[in-house]
Amino acid sequence: MNYFLLTLLSRLNKTVLPKFYKKQNLEKLSHLEKGIVGWKIFVTYKYLDAAKKKGVKIIF
Repeated sequence: MNYFLLTLLSRLNKTVLPKFYKKQNLEKLSHLEKGIVGWKIFVTYKYLDAAKKKGVKIIF
């Protein structure tokens, strides 16, 4: 995927999908919630790889 599409997906994930960092125990999530967490991680890793290939500096 290209950098622009992954940037758009990353921003969409951040605004639309729920945040799970407030949950005490991630093992108690439902299957759907685990899928959402997995999707968010997948998009984040792909976005960071595309940014690295493009030479964009990412500041955390």
